[in-house]
Amino acid sequence: MKTFIHFLRLIRWPNLVFILLAEILFHFCIYKPLYPNADIQVDNRFYLIVITYVFIAAAGYIINDYFDINIDQVNKPQRVVVGSYISRRWVIFWHLILSLLGIYVSTIAFSFKDYWHIHLSNLLTILFLFFYSTNFKKDFLIGNIVISLLTAWSIAVVYFSKFTIQQILNPDINDVANFKFAKLMVVYSVFAFILTLVREALKDMEDMEGDQKFGCRTLPIVWGLRPTKVYISVWLIVVIGCLFFLMLYVIPFGFWLGILYCIIFIISPLVLVLYRLKKSYASNDFKQLSLYIKIAMLSGILSMLFFYFIL
Repeated sequence: MKTFIHFLRLIRWPNLVFILLAEILFHFCIYKPLYPNADIQVDNRFYLIVITYVFIAAAGYIINDYFDINIDQVNKPQRVVVGSYISRRWVIFWHLILSLLGIYVSTIAFSFKDYWHIHLSNLLTILFLFFYSTNFKKDFLIGNIVISLLTAWSIAVVYFSKFTIQQILNPDINDVANFKFAKLMVVYSVFAFILTLVREALKDMEDMEGDQKFGCRTLPIVWGLRPTKVYISVWLIVVIGCLFFLMLYVIPFGFWLGILYCIIFIISPLVLVLYRLKKSYASNDFKQLSLYIKIAMLSGILSMLFFYFIL
């Protein structure tokens, strides 16, 4: 039982729940209301693409911990699983098994001829996660961008899995449902991308001690704390500004409950991070700010519930 608990920690089960929740809500609260007469095969493919992405993401977390063992022993020694509770050999084994299972499940759901873009994206995701752990993470800004793109893709992949490559290359521009679906995919993917950039920068500041010891060139190590805080502040202002613009856009439609939800549960945590960032210097301070970003991200994901009633 203890081994299973440590395995759950290794695959970062709370993050996997985030992915599951985002993809499930995007499908049932946005796709289904827009396409009420969709073929049942679309639902079957959705369940399999979710399983695929969860397997691949879990494999990515595993390989990241495998290559981060030395850094983690400095930054968070009490949370190190690799080598302490699960042997390095078994960690590599589970990475390979979960990656292969992700690819296999995808082949069950999607034909290579019509959905080769899905198979290609799965392979690239596995490779990017592997090279993030071995190289990109230690490089200036590249690792943050890669993780942010993959986080955004966890939502976008649901969108692209609904269409064959022919439909993507030759979209029906007169279909209102297609336009709304694409627009909401972009909104949520961009939201996920920017907030992940912010959270990754906060994590870099939180883990400076171990990263610096092992030669990582993260934002706070290369730029220093103050410029990194400015970088984070700029992205937060961009997100908050975009959210206010979206609220102004929906005011004529009378979505007052959605506006109130956005202000309280999404904008407020971001403003709090912006306010407290200047006075934050210790690792625990940045850990707390990272938690607020998670709250904003979770609230953003849950906001998809509103579209179930208004689409």
